[in-house]
Amino acid sequence: MQHPTPTKITTLCLAYKHPKILLGLKKRGFGEGRWNGYGGKVEKGETLEENVVREMQEECGITPTKFENRGVMYFEFSEIPDQVYEVNLFLIEEYIGEPVETEEMKPQWFGVSDLPWDKMWDDDRIWYLLFLEGKKFEGNFLFDGNEKVIRHEIEVI
Repeated sequence: MQHPTPTKITTLCLAYKHPKILLGLKKRGFGEGRWNGYGGKVEKGETLEENVVREMQEECGITPTKFENRGVMYFEFSEIPDQVYEVNLFLIEEYIGEPVETEEMKPQWFGVSDLPWDKMWDDDRIWYLLFLEGKKFEGNFLFDGNEKVIRHEIEVI
């Protein structure tokens, strides 16, 4: 599978202990009002693993101690054709601390059968099941101006 050239490299981190998954309600900025995993832009000189730890600490107050890269997705938006997000997906298996609300995110555990799909990104319905099944995958997603997926391809690796 070919991927577009990324302009921003990011992480997306999901703490998951069957049957519960930790999501955060985004309180400001890109994705405001949506339930999502934690993560963000990889800073210059920062590894993906360093970013996972920093973002989880900053956004929900926990420190990941065991985590696994589950794949990579590329997000493009028809309204912003020169922007491509490379999103590196991580499963957080173990961590220190308890999730707390921060200025950016409000944490909540959800049962995997009770995910708030109507308040999540449109692409989540496409790849979450693969993630919950423990599969590694890669994918490309194109969103329209209303942030609906208009084209995608996904492949288990």
